[in-house]
Amino acid sequence: MAAQFHLAYSSEVQGAAIVAAGPVYCAANSLQTAFAHCLNQPNSTPDLTAAKAYLEAQQQTGGIDALENLADDKVWLFHGSKDTTVAAPVSDALAAQYQSLLPKNNVVYIKDKPFAHHFPTNHQNGTDCTASTAPFIGNCGYDAAGALLSHLLPGLKPRSDKASGQLLELDQVGLAPKAKGQLGATGYLYLPQSCSQGQSCRLHVSFHGCKQYAGAVGDVYARLTGLNEYADSNQLVVFYPQADQSVMNPNGCWDWWGYSGEHYATKNGAQMQAVKQLVDVLQGRR
Repeated sequence: MAAQFHLAYSSEVQGAAIVAAGPVYCAANSLQTAFAHCLNQPNSTPDLTAAKAYLEAQQQTGGIDALENLADDKVWLFHGSKDTTVAAPVSDALAAQYQSLLPKNNVVYIKDKPFAHHFPTNHQNGTDCTASTAPFIGNCGYDAAGALLSHLLPGLKPRSDKASGQLLELDQVGLAPKAKGQLGATGYLYLPQSCSQGQSCRLHVSFHGCKQYAGAVGDVYARLTGLNEYADSNQLVVFYPQADQSVMNPNGCWDWWGYSGEHYATKNGAQMQAVKQLVDVLQGRR
């Protein structure tokens, strides 16, 4: 979802960091393709040629912003070598896709860490780094939040010792009508003291993974990735939008295969529009 949102709204989004995922439009609106080539099969072969053709066609019709907007963006990618949820060839394909769209020096791809499928941290509040278990925040001795933000934001200041801002609950549907039927009822916003006191702050959007939505883990993802501590010292507001589970989406994943409609990876996608409307509200545009 982070990569989809980045490519769709590249005129506004300035970069992306993605943990353990495949290329944009890997599933090609097919659950069968998703299982065969976008998850844990070691012989997966994501069709990057077809994905490229799709993105170029969407660019021509306004489904995504012009790909030339990516020229000065930074992208940080991560895949743990003990990840059995997303196979290495799938994450490799995402790296190849971004390397074809951005200057290669702008893309960092970390894939030599023996971690399972989760968001790795260097605090003691997570689970075993070699196992993929709820809430999928790994105690790995590795500061992924700091690593990704250092790449995206040159001159990043050290994190605060403890998050001192406010973690606010947002009425996603009340704030954004497009969220009705597409997102969970409650999202989260981390607001540092400096931002609440009037300093100019940037907005960082952090999408949870499958099985990490609020209905499954509460606000744990919004509290424990380590992003908030960096937000405090770097004038960042962090928005944690929340998907929800359904019959077609029992694990509360963001739509990367088409359960919300065939245009899921574009600006015409229902979830994409809902998150964009929330972002616009938070930035005072609506």
